[in-house]
Amino acid sequence: MIIELRSARELGSACDDDDLVMWAAQGLTGAGRAWALGDAVVAGSPLISRRDRLAVWGGADCAAELLRHALGELGPAYRPLGEAELMSEVTARLDGVRERGRFSWMSLPAAPAPIPASVSGEGVGWVEAEAEVAALLAAAAPHSYAVPGAAGVSRWAGVRVDGRLAAVAADAWSAPTVGLLAGVATDAAFRGRGLAERVCRWVSRELVAAYGRAALMVDDVNAVAIGVYERIGYRRRPVMAAHVTP
Repeated sequence: MIIELRSARELGSACDDDDLVMWAAQGLTGAGRAWALGDAVVAGSPLISRRDRLAVWGGADCAAELLRHALGELGPAYRPLGEAELMSEVTARLDGVRERGRFSWMSLPAAPAPIPASVSGEGVGWVEAEAEVAALLAAAAPHSYAVPGAAGVSRWAGVRVDGRLAAVAADAWSAPTVGLLAGVATDAAFRGRGLAERVCRWVSRELVAAYGRAALMVDDVNAVAIGVYERIGYRRRPVMAAHVTP
């Protein structure tokens, strides 16, 4: 029998506190919803990281049935995502649900180690001048999902070189127990100095302090970024996103 989960505590118990599921549920506040069936859980919320998203977890048979139910409740605009192997099995079981793309979900369960001396740069802090952040992103990362003023993007951190904003990262679409690192970018004039790593380490510590753990999403082709995140302590797992076809 499909059971709708009504609290973050119920959800955490049902999914072994999986950070992707807990992030997608956004604490089951607002429009977040979650369901359990057998060994599977599906949970999601609208407009997190610019999409209506549903995280899928557990055994493929129950997960497929749950996902069918959740899409019937929430509508076809929702994008299911989960570990790549599971989602391959789930999409094979569901007509009209097809692979959209693959990337990695990376998790940081504890604060990173202190910044090593080899990582150069000046002091990092929260940035109030969002116009500067927007200008840096427009030039260095025009396709960033996180931008100043977007719903769910809470705050920006940055590092300056000679007074000029050189690298940034955001606390964006964080859930009550999972902080999300997003919007990482470095001005082209300052690349190669380890500034993005310095900002990401600082923001990651802030996220763990505020939410208990941190996570991020990264394209698998971005080997440089993945290397930075792994040095900080993030653990990587392959993820597949799907979509509902007409």
